[in-house]
Amino acid sequence: MPPDAPSTENAPMPPLWATMRRFLVYLWPADAPALRLRVVIAMLLVVASKAITLIMPFAYKGVIDRMAPGMETGAMLAVALVCAYAGARFGGVLFDNMRNVVFERVGQEATRRLAQHVFVHLHQLSLRFHLNRKTGAVTKVIERGTKSIDTMLYFLLFNIAPTIIELIAVCIIFFAKFGAGMVIATLVMVFSYIWFTRTVTEWRNQLRRDMVDLDTGAMAHAVDSLLNFETVKYFGAEDRESRRYDEAMQSYARAAVKSENSLAALNIGQSLITNMMMAGAMGYTVWGWSKGQFTTGDVVLVNTLLAQLFRPLDMLGMVYRTIRQGVIDMEAMFALVDTPAEITDAPDARPLHVRAGEVRFEAVRFGYDADREIVHGLSLAIPPGHTLAIVGPTGAGKSTIARLLYRFYDVQGGRISIDGQDIARVTQASLRAQIGIVPQDMVLFNDTIGYNIAYGREGAGQAEIEAAARGAAIHDFIISLPQGYDTRVGERGLKLSGGEKQRVAIARTLVKDPPILILDEATSALDSRTEASIQQVLRDMARQRTTIIVAHRLSTVVDADEIIVLDQGRIAERGTHAALVARGGLYAQMWAQQAQERNVDDTPEPLDA
Repeated sequence: MPPDAPSTENAPMPPLWATMRRFLVYLWPADAPALRLRVVIAMLLVVASKAITLIMPFAYKGVIDRMAPGMETGAMLAVALVCAYAGARFGGVLFDNMRNVVFERVGQEATRRLAQHVFVHLHQLSLRFHLNRKTGAVTKVIERGTKSIDTMLYFLLFNIAPTIIELIAVCIIFFAKFGAGMVIATLVMVFSYIWFTRTVTEWRNQLRRDMVDLDTGAMAHAVDSLLNFETVKYFGAEDRESRRYDEAMQSYARAAVKSENSLAALNIGQSLITNMMMAGAMGYTVWGWSKGQFTTGDVVLVNTLLAQLFRPLDMLGMVYRTIRQGVIDMEAMFALVDTPAEITDAPDARPLHVRAGEVRFEAVRFGYDADREIVHGLSLAIPPGHTLAIVGPTGAGKSTIARLLYRFYDVQGGRISIDGQDIARVTQASLRAQIGIVPQDMVLFNDTIGYNIAYGREGAGQAEIEAAARGAAIHDFIISLPQGYDTRVGERGLKLSGGEKQRVAIARTLVKDPPILILDEATSALDSRTEASIQQVLRDMARQRTTIIVAHRLSTVVDADEIIVLDQGRIAERGTHAALVARGGLYAQMWAQQAQERNVDDTPEPLDA
């Protein structure tokens, strides 16, 4: 069994900016100038919106000053300023929404590109990785990570950047009208607000991390339990699974309550800082008005500018928390992206060209763990068009040979070649295109029978699908169904029997039409009657192909050109069926034992007296 892959769920969190830099490349894609133009236009609209927003307080100030005693003659100007104030408010909303329209495609495209990148990388990872990761946990990580990017892009560009622009503009206005003291007070307030928000949010991050881990664990358990629905039913474990899921959800609920309650402390502190600044600034302006230094409109100007600045600052706390939480969600997804692919093409890899289909294992050594070797110096040759059977006790390394030929793992010694070409020196895509397999446990997609058969080769037409189904002796069964080839097979093909699934698997491989064929315990899960009917199909399929049969039932390999008997990763015996039986060794013992078991199974039960 392959060893566990190292977990990344508890890895140290990367710095905020390091993670942000990784996804900002999706915002500014080098191969998409149209998207870059959209970003530029969106940012220009942001600047225009902020410029209009900063005009509003001056219009408001003008209105108030014109309403002061003795200024009645300027009523029309005051009305004009009111109209300008209303127009500026509308202009701000207009530009904000135009910005959203322009940028929406950028955000969606960034999300698509990131999700596609992760999905492609997952398919490049080794079988070892996928055997040791829970599918539910992986899909949850991807879902949270890809959802975070759109939100983070929006807040970075349309909240943080505009807030910085507005802060700079407000400081310039305050310096020009009220002096350096007001600017210093504003900056102290802003940096105090940011420091407090960051400090408290860092504390809340651990609570968030615990909550996310528990949520992922609960989802992974739920998916795992549903995927093993039949096993749960077999052992009457519905209540047990329900209790385990409820315990996981209770732990998540407790962590979620802690996380949400800690939000109150953050909100209270932020409100205290902003209201102290508002009180101080307003008090200073009213004092200056009483001394004749400022007009009544200046009091309104300060109030409006600070209110407008506080609005995004109030959101800044939420924005920072969202971005920080998004980093946590994206951390796990980037950990998947950073997982190195164990099996990669050599820099000078070339496509595999199969001329005859000769397969050779030359002194192959392999182990899933470096300190535990499974295959010990295996050497064998399969001439073109011949059938080699590999038998042996459980754990002898039979299925490992099929995985090595597919290059799901790299050998640690020796080499495997096809027509003299080392499979480690050819591209993986071309290698796997030349090999077909009918595995022991055929898992089908939750789609139609036609789709599952056509999956053997992209672009297969209906005529080819039906020809393959006839070759697998399942066409008549399919057309007897109400929906024929459009019949859905259910999750993992559970709507079909074991024999029907195997025939679909055979038809799928027939569509692929590979020169090299692997039958990996292809009938071991079937009853004797179904096995006998499928064996002839498999024999017809193996004709004119180089075939490797991995089998536990020796009755399925008696016609093989050569049989090798594996024992603890070494070839114990080799020869034809007749020669091995005559030798009286391990193969003969296994044959006699299975023959005895078949006789016992075929003996009719005595009638009751």
